[in-house]
Amino acid sequence: MLLRRLFSHARPMRHFALIDDRGVCCALRQMQEHPGQAGWVEIREPSISWLGAPLPAGARLTPVATHAPAARPLAA
Repeated sequence: MLLRRLFSHARPMRHFALIDDRGVCCALRQMQEHPGQAGWVEIREPSISWLGAPLPAGARLTPVATHAPAARPLAA
């Protein structure tokens, strides 16, 4: 059993931040899988200074999708 644990490939730990509806960081967590509850976003590296403050734009691993303004049709 010990040898199996030594030579098995464990999944790396990932970092997550819990963001409230105002965009404020409420909690930080390190796990192998994404938390099941809503509001958790994956981040590059945690910082205790983010707690109680808006999450910096570059902190997210996957940027927030924003909708581009609709293109105007060309005149015929």
